[in-house]
Amino acid sequence: MGFAGELAAVLTAVCWSSNSVLFTFAGRRVGSATVNVSRLALALVLSLGLHWAVFGGPLPLGAGGERLLWLGVSGLIGYAVADAALFEAFLLIGPRLSMLLTILVPVFSTALAWLFLGESLRPARILAGAATLAGIAWVVAERSPGARPGKPPRWWRGVAFGLAGALGQAVGLLFSRFGLAGDFSPVSANVIRLGAATLALVLVSLARGEAAAHLRRLRDRRALVQIAVGAVTGPVIGVILSLYAILHAPMGVAATLMSLSPVILLPADRWVFREPVTFRAILGTLVALAGAAALFVL
Repeated sequence: MGFAGELAAVLTAVCWSSNSVLFTFAGRRVGSATVNVSRLALALVLSLGLHWAVFGGPLPLGAGGERLLWLGVSGLIGYAVADAALFEAFLLIGPRLSMLLTILVPVFSTALAWLFLGESLRPARILAGAATLAGIAWVVAERSPGARPGKPPRWWRGVAFGLAGALGQAVGLLFSRFGLAGDFSPVSANVIRLGAATLALVLVSLARGEAAAHLRRLRDRRALVQIAVGAVTGPVIGVILSLYAILHAPMGVAATLMSLSPVILLPADRWVFREPVTFRAILGTLVALAGAAALFVL
């Protein structure tokens, strides 16, 4: 199939989009903390089963200590901390704007690679990053029709959480890069990352006495179904599709297509969340997406 990688990249964006909507609805019912710990636990169980089917055992026992450290820290930052911030942003500013802020992940990743890996940072890539920032800033700063001047504190808290989520994902990717050195299996790497993040969140929940509250909230069947479907479409199917896309399509094309979530979520914002979608929001999103895409080809 000539465009299998490109199709996988588009389906990845669809997974991320549906994932964000599902977790937004679930978070409104049971809270973002419950969503985060429960979806990681479900995703870990599914990933262990997948690892068993592929490699004949649930755990990557031959990973080695150094690799476990890199990937474990990557999971803590990427899954536990960054996603927790992103889920809170879902509740404060909605999934579309939250996912728009995640377009900054390649910008942050480029800056981190320049700082810590010595990768070149050409003027053209700086301009591409600036275009991404400008597009996002233009959308975020837009005032809703009929609203009073300025944004409420809740809005800016949501933006701050979204930025923290994007930066955390970029840092997590940097650590993952170290952990994947030597052609280590991405399936095994995902088990380690999910395991570290799940263990950390469970221990924190137990230490704070919140575990019983999480279980009690999961009696909400609608929220439980939303979290379960989101866990399948996100850390499992979404990750597999993204890896397939990177392997079978040019990196720049795959990364661009996987970043289409804010565009896909424009209709959802209008028809599902009843939020106004202006021409400025559409144009700013496209500018940000074009800037992010340029980072991979310049």
